[in-house]
Amino acid sequence: MYEHHSEPLLPRRLFWRRFIRHFGYSMMVIITALVIGTVGYRLSGFAWIDAFLNASMLLGGMGPVGDIPTFGGKLFASFYALFAGLVFIGVSGILLAPVLHRVLHTLHLDDDEEVGKPEKS
Repeated sequence: MYEHHSEPLLPRRLFWRRFIRHFGYSMMVIITALVIGTVGYRLSGFAWIDAFLNASMLLGGMGPVGDIPTFGGKLFASFYALFAGLVFIGVSGILLAPVLHRVLHTLHLDDDEEVGKPEKS
């Protein structure tokens, strides 16, 4: 997926294309997790807007907003909180991967290579 350290550094235009693709992947993960949380909270007895609010707050790392009245809802909220934490870590990795790879690749360039320009044949 990424270029080998012996290959030239990816041009900026292609790097930004890669970063935008990773941003799209992370948005798909976030939207999927938000739908799961919203439906789960809705089935726990919340109104749609309250279910969306609780799911959004947990995914954002803030915590739930309302009291959860049912045993099943509390069980769902517990597992969804763990899931949301893992989603946060995973999305952070998806977004940071191209940036960290570019930084590490830049540090491994030979002195005669220019940053951001492919080798001339």
